[in-house]
Amino acid sequence: MRMPVAALLAACLCALLLPITGGAVTRDKVDPFIEESGVRDVKISPTGAYLAMSVRMDGQTGLMVLERGQSAPRAFMRFTRDTHVHDFWWVNDERVIMSLAETFGTRDDPIPTGELYGMNADGGRKELLVGYRASGPQTGTRVGVDREGQVAAFLVDPLPEDDDHVLLSIRPLSRDPYSRVERMNVNDGRRVRVASAPVAQADFVTDHQGRVRFTVGSLSDNYSQLFHRKDDASPWEQLNHERVSGRVERPLGFAEGDEIAYLRVSQTTGPDRIVALDTRTGERTQVAADESVDPQPIYLDWARPIGAWYLGGKPRLAFFDETHEEARLQHTLQRSFPGSRATTTSSTRDGRLRVVLVESDVDPGSFYLFDTQARGASLIVARDEQIDSQRMSPMKAIELKARDGVALHGFMTLPVGAGDKGLPLVVLPHGGPFGVFDAWGFNADAQLLAASGYAVLQVNFRGSGNYGRAFKQAGARQWGAAMQDDVTDATRWAIEQGYADPQRVCIYGASYGAYAALMGAVREPDLYRCAIGYVGVFDLPMMQRDLAARDRSSATWANEWIGTDGAALEAASPNRRAGDIKVPVFLAAGGKDFIAPIDHTKRMEAALKRAGVPVDALYYPNEGHGFYETEHRREFYTRMLDFLDRHIGPGRG
Repeated sequence: MRMPVAALLAACLCALLLPITGGAVTRDKVDPFIEESGVRDVKISPTGAYLAMSVRMDGQTGLMVLERGQSAPRAFMRFTRDTHVHDFWWVNDERVIMSLAETFGTRDDPIPTGELYGMNADGGRKELLVGYRASGPQTGTRVGVDREGQVAAFLVDPLPEDDDHVLLSIRPLSRDPYSRVERMNVNDGRRVRVASAPVAQADFVTDHQGRVRFTVGSLSDNYSQLFHRKDDASPWEQLNHERVSGRVERPLGFAEGDEIAYLRVSQTTGPDRIVALDTRTGERTQVAADESVDPQPIYLDWARPIGAWYLGGKPRLAFFDETHEEARLQHTLQRSFPGSRATTTSSTRDGRLRVVLVESDVDPGSFYLFDTQARGASLIVARDEQIDSQRMSPMKAIELKARDGVALHGFMTLPVGAGDKGLPLVVLPHGGPFGVFDAWGFNADAQLLAASGYAVLQVNFRGSGNYGRAFKQAGARQWGAAMQDDVTDATRWAIEQGYADPQRVCIYGASYGAYAALMGAVREPDLYRCAIGYVGVFDLPMMQRDLAARDRSSATWANEWIGTDGAALEAASPNRRAGDIKVPVFLAAGGKDFIAPIDHTKRMEAALKRAGVPVDALYYPNEGHGFYETEHRREFYTRMLDFLDRHIGPGRG
């Protein structure tokens, strides 16, 4: 039965419960897909007495605590615009700590700031425990600035058996910083050094006794290095160097007993694999692999991998030991929600009660409380209550061959009731581009377009994640080249299969996707009837210079992944090729965008106008990498749908 939390959040966050309608572009059609409010994550306290929820509202994410079974929140903590509770953890029965992140727009992945706040379940003792703003009374903290300057902190181990301490990775805010591990008191923020890293930009993994056993990082050359040690008193020993081995190895955690460790290991060809490493003998045994996609580890507790999700056409669940009681329980839970993906987000200390997120291609997700003894689940709250999953469009997995024979995977989303032939098509390349990938799951842009009568094509072009290191690296320096060819080949495939009307195809994307949209119009003037670029990068020489000036690691990345040939970068820049574009263009950007500065879009618009290309542009000086304000998002999507309707709309066939 639904708890009163749902009604509370609906009122508190002003959720818009509006129907989806066909026909002209209306507020009722757009609003369900642009609402940023809602619950993002839910975690249960160790005894099960409380539920903590991260809540998105007004361009920020706060944290709310409720007693389980009660509707009135006991505590709420919120920050400022663009600041988000990135993650949070119960560190004992009465106290939760949270990490913060910042975004510069709705299209950003939140960038962790390295700040950790603490709050009691009753709302008491709200204080900044560590972070760059821990400098005085305005934060309410008793912790001063570190002697060596400002630092960033990230949770390494919550130490479940220690109610007063956690392990943190502490990173000085300087160029190529060397991290260290410190034990922090969760009540007053006092810290003691535990271990140092032999490599910069390091992450750490502990065993079940809280001993720091692995570290992985890189220098300014960006080659991954993996180190291991037997215990706190032993020296670090290098297990892998990407420059030498040609592979990346990342530690995931330990099996019970702390002798067998699990590593995710890239391959020369094909997807990554998970191997079990005997830390005493060095013997390795493969425990998880798939022919097409990378394994995404599943954890029983903080650092104990037990299996993997494979995010292919439909998510697939597998365990290292399928006979284990936990494997049988998880499969039972998954079968209870057919057509969805069920993921445990937290559990009580005894494991009886678990919070489970159930999500699908037509549902942004709902949180359930699952009782492992009673084998029953009760609904806690839906993530986005304004979305009616019964009216959404399922995703259809696709596979095709690129012109050079490389296998490409992606998805088609077709409007409900419109059939599967001769549809107006919107090609939707993802952002990133490197390491990011489209997966089976709810995508608001795709669903809005499908609800408006458009088929939507998403393809994981080379450079995307989830298909192995070699596939990702195949996108290096391929801006406007092989990466673009993959998008083109997928578009032609959709036409050849009969899904799309060849006279009604438009390409739309954000960030890198905006670059791909405009470069698609450059290279394929007869394939697309229009192009839409939202918060995009359009001038590669300018992007290369900006990254090179940031720091050595960014300069290395820019050289390796964008390129250094000035003439080639100019030829692959849409704003330098505006004269090759023959179709109408719609652009949108924000003045506070630090990821894709507004100058990219301004230059693109000016170049199009000089070339006589019809162009419409939308700017908001106070928005960043994607628009936060509801009215601004509403205007963007309303104008975008109107633009599509005029050029390839469902009524134009």
